Amino acid sequence: MAGNQQRRAARTTNKKGAVVGSGGQRRKQLKGKGPTPRAEDRVGHPASRRGGRSEGASGGRAGQGGRPGQGGRRAKASTELVAGRNSVLEALRTGVPGTVLHIGNRMESDDRVRESITLATEAGIPVMESPRGELDRMTDGAVHQGLVLAVPPYDYAHPDDLLSQQLPGAPLIVALDGITDPRNLGAIVRSAGAFGAHGVIVPARRSAGMTAAAWKTSAGAAARIPVAQATNLTRALEGYRKVGFFVVGLDADGDVTLPGLDLADQPLVVVVGSEGKGLSRLVRETCDQIVSIPMAAVTESLNAGIATAVTLYEIAQTRARR
Repeated sequence: MAGNQQRRAARTTNKKGAVVGSGGQRRKQLKGKGPTPRAEDRVGHPASRRGGRSEGASGGRAGQGGRPGQGGRRAKASTELVAGRNSVLEALRTGVPGTVLHIGNRMESDDRVRESITLATEAGIPVMESPRGELDRMTDGAVHQGLVLAVPPYDYAHPDDLLSQQLPGAPLIVALDGITDPRNLGAIVRSAGAFGAHGVIVPARRSAGMTAAAWKTSAGAAARIPVAQATNLTRALEGYRKVGFFVVGLDADGDVTLPGLDLADQPLVVVVGSEGKGLSRLVRETCDQIVSIPMAAVTESLNAGIATAVTLYEIAQTRARR
C-alpha cells in the first residue's frame, strides 16, 4: 500500500519526467515524414500511370488521340450504354462502335432483336446473354427492353494530328465553341464529311462529346472524319494561325457576309459558336474575320448544325470555282 502511494506521489511531483499516457516518452519518434507527394509523383497511383504528354503548339495535349477501337491513348471515361430495342438497333445501323451487345435471357424476341444480333455479329461485336436483373443494374433502372449496347468512350485525336493528313486541296477544319448538344455535334461532323473538311475540333470542357447520340446523328461520318479535343480552344486556334491557317468565326454581326469570303480557298479554320451565346470573347478576338450568313429579317439565327452546313457548302463551291 505504501509503495502505491509513493508511486502516485512521484508522478505528481516530478514535473520534468514523462507522464503516463502523455506520449512524451518517445517524442522523437512522432516526427512527420514531410508533405504528402502529389498524385502524379506516387508510384502506382493512376495519375502517375496516365502520365500525359507535354503541351504542343495547338493548345495542350490532354492525352493522345486516335479513333475508336484503335488503341486508346487518352485517359478514358466510363463506357456508355445504349438501352432499348429501337435505340440499339438504330445505333447498330448507323455504325456506332460497340464492345458488347447484352441480351436478356428468356425474353421474347422480335425483328428488332434478331436484326440487332445480326448487325452486331457482322460488326464483330460480342453478343452476351445477361439476366434481366443485371441489365436493370447496368442501366440504373432504365427501360431497356432486354437489349443494351455497350459503347466505348471515343478516343479523340490531338489538334496537331489534323495537320498531318495528306488530303487534296487546302486544309479545312471546323472548330466548335460552346456546342453542348451532341446531336448538333453529330450533324456538324456529317456536314464536315460531306463538304470536304479535314476534321473537327471540340474543347475538352463545356462542350458536347462524341457520345452514341453524336455518332448516330453523324450517319456514319464519325468513322471517317477525325474529331480532335483541345484542352484550350483559343490556344489551339493560335497554334493553327502560326502554321499558316486563317481563322474565321460565324456570327450574326460579321465583318463580311458569306458570299464575300475571300479567304475561302486558303487553309481555313471555321469556328462555330453556340446558338444562344455565339462566340466567346477570347475566341472571337483570335479570329481573323467574323463572317455572317445573310438571312431574311424574320429569322434571327440558324441552328449551329445548319449554319455550319451552309458555310461549308459555300466554301466548297468557292474552291471548286477557283
